[in-house]
Amino acid sequence: MRVLILGGRAPVALDHARRFAAQGWTTSIADSAPCRLSAWSNAVASVIRLPPPRRALADFAAQLSRAISAQRIDLVLPTCEEVFYVSRIRSQLPAGCTVFAAPFEQLRELHSKWNFLTLARHCGVKVPDSARVADLGAAREWAGSRPVVLKPEFSRFGVHVRIHPGGIPAAVPPLPPVGPWIVQAYQQGRELCSYGIACDGQLTAHIAYEPSYRIPGSSGYFFERRVVPGIERFVAAFVARIRFTGQISFDWILGDDGELSVLECNPRAISGLHLFAREAPLPAAICDPATARVSPADCAPRMFAAVMLAVGLPAAVRAGRLRRWQSDWRRARDVLAVPGDPRPALGACCDLASYAGRALREGSPVRAATTHDIEWDGEPL
Repeated sequence: MRVLILGGRAPVALDHARRFAAQGWTTSIADSAPCRLSAWSNAVASVIRLPPPRRALADFAAQLSRAISAQRIDLVLPTCEEVFYVSRIRSQLPAGCTVFAAPFEQLRELHSKWNFLTLARHCGVKVPDSARVADLGAAREWAGSRPVVLKPEFSRFGVHVRIHPGGIPAAVPPLPPVGPWIVQAYQQGRELCSYGIACDGQLTAHIAYEPSYRIPGSSGYFFERRVVPGIERFVAAFVARIRFTGQISFDWILGDDGELSVLECNPRAISGLHLFAREAPLPAAICDPATARVSPADCAPRMFAAVMLAVGLPAAVRAGRLRRWQSDWRRARDVLAVPGDPRPALGACCDLASYAGRALREGSPVRAATTHDIEWDGEPL
């Protein structure tokens, strides 16, 4: 069997590649950006460069179709926001190939931080009070003095998110013109995440976890499994209700009173995938809906070791938490450099240098530069 994993720039693509290869698949990687992080892995048989779907969707569709035919691909597995474009052009791809993605209109509903809240009601957890607004004035009028979070309706990695636990201050800059915004009642508690795989409404794999170390205002880099039955119950009920097929992830707050609040949905892979062992039958969870639900058997935390050293260690020293950092470092396993396959860690450094150069040329944050060619913000396709 042959799998083509898209979004090779992402650690989740590398994780999938290693697992599929270990379980007997011939694994190829494709992306529209440098993806040495995955391409330099021993698990990857071939690498395909595609046009950027955000700017050249017709060329992207044509070249992806040719690659599927030439490589005799059985399964296409998107991992990042290229999933929206792949779903939109699904009819242009070879019919004999399985594309593991939900229909485009369903993905749009889930990606919208406003429409998702409507879908999530009545599935067993709290949905925070929210409003869809066009500007800061409307947000302030809705919020009053309440603590709130402001975020674009379509966004990723916390870009542009504003958190105001004391209410919206009198002197804050206007909201950037990136489309509609969501103003949401601030939820106090622990930040959790979940990752799942579903086939035709059946949840076939699931993990809830805590990003215990985070880059301020951005993504986590140290991940620990958390057993929260209410999260798994919600995800199972939610995917069954909408008959979802694909990878699906959620952000959560576990309040001090034990109440769960679901904040938003990402219909793609996220870092919870790293908590599954190499031998975990995730390929079967993707290809066989009859598979029993897969949960991680190995509970060791995972980390991006380079970030844990470069960011986590100085932060721990400043906060007087060096002993905790040392304990966590010893407990965790690196996501990128693993025994027998260390080169992806070096590939990740090379990719990061490429993104930093692009960000400098374009005057954008580095994290925005990593997705500018595949991200989708609700515009017509």
